[in-house]
Amino acid sequence: MAKEAELDLVKIAPNAKPPVCKIIDYGKYKYEQLRREKEAKKKQKTIELKEIRMTPNIEENDLNTKVSAARKFLEKGNKVKVTLRFRGREMAHMNASKHILDEIAEKLSDISVVEKPAKVEGRNMSLVLGVKSGK
Repeated sequence: MAKEAELDLVKIAPNAKPPVCKIIDYGKYKYEQLRREKEAKKKQKTIELKEIRMTPNIEENDLNTKVSAARKFLEKGNKVKVTLRFRGREMAHMNASKHILDEIAEKLSDISVVEKPAKVEGRNMSLVLGVKSGK
């Protein structure tokens, strides 16, 4: 039947009992499949990890500026990594600076959730915030 119609016999579901076949133009079928895959890729949302860096002796107004920048990233659907960088003598007072990261997490708690709690990595202390689900 496929030869009479000058088309191809294509197995659609080879694992089914009995196997399902269709008589179609195989080139056109492959083209349509590629187009559907491209459309699906266009609709996908990629989530980026944005980083905000600061030092432990940051002032209140500067902190508010950083929080508003983080809020913009979160509203766009990205994750935010907040990093405190310690230099020189600041290394001796790392634990005393944890309250800065906690304050940022609290200020953004209405739209975000803490994915990774504050953790020391070398000279840095960082915290990862993700978008709160249900928005």
